[in-house]
Amino acid sequence: MSPFPASPYASARTARRAGAVGVLTLTAALALAAPAFAHAEVEADTARALAENVTLTFVSEAESASAGFTEMRVVLPKGIAPGDVTLVAAPKGWTFKVTGDGYTVGGPKLAVGTDAEYKVKVRQLPKAEELAFKTVETYSDGEISRWIELPGGGAEPEQPAPLLKLKAAAPGATPLGSSPTASAAPSATASTPSSGTSAPAATTAEKKDGEKKGEKKGEKKDEKEDGGGSAGLLAGGAIAALAVLGGGAWWVFRRRSAAASED
Repeated sequence: MSPFPASPYASARTARRAGAVGVLTLTAALALAAPAFAHAEVEADTARALAENVTLTFVSEAESASAGFTEMRVVLPKGIAPGDVTLVAAPKGWTFKVTGDGYTVGGPKLAVGTDAEYKVKVRQLPKAEELAFKTVETYSDGEISRWIELPGGGAEPEQPAPLLKLKAAAPGATPLGSSPTASAAPSATASTPSSGTSAPAATTAEKKDGEKKGEKKGEKKDEKEDGGGSAGLLAGGAIAALAVLGGGAWWVFRRRSAAASED
């Protein structure tokens, strides 16, 4: 033990050094932890591959000091079709709209500083280890914040897309077939009737009926023609018979006249 008491100035310097080290340590810890706090996050009630009817909850942290959220646009990861997503809950007045690669949820602007939270239901999650839901946030003043970056290269992204890590699929789980709502609607040209004036093609039954009518008409025509021919033959025969009878009568008359003159 030192025979001289510690100087009060030395104790003060030691305390200041300890405080400075503590501040630096806290600052470094916060700096390292900052990237982990994403401003757009997603959670699932069943975070498992091939899980069905899963409810996803999205939360976007408000950052603007003068405007509120008006819309969230999400690009769905591979394996989830836009038609397989339905809205469960959203801020009052907000509506859900399917897009070509995902969906949008939006409506009246939220109060300044209010986080945007909504829920959607997914028909089935794909077989994957993690899913990225790229999100584009729109504020009432037109400001746009894009949380679309994916992790890679060892460096943490500055604006990471919401990531959902999945557990392995349950035993026996299999992918579902295509959603009935995902089928394409019929094209306008296919559903629009033709504007032409041509009559519709006759059915097979109509064709057969027409052929039968044509045959009947042909038969009647043949009968008429046959009747006309028979009548002509009868008339010709009658005339010939009359001519023969007339010639015979004339010949008899001539013979009688010749016999009378000889007498």
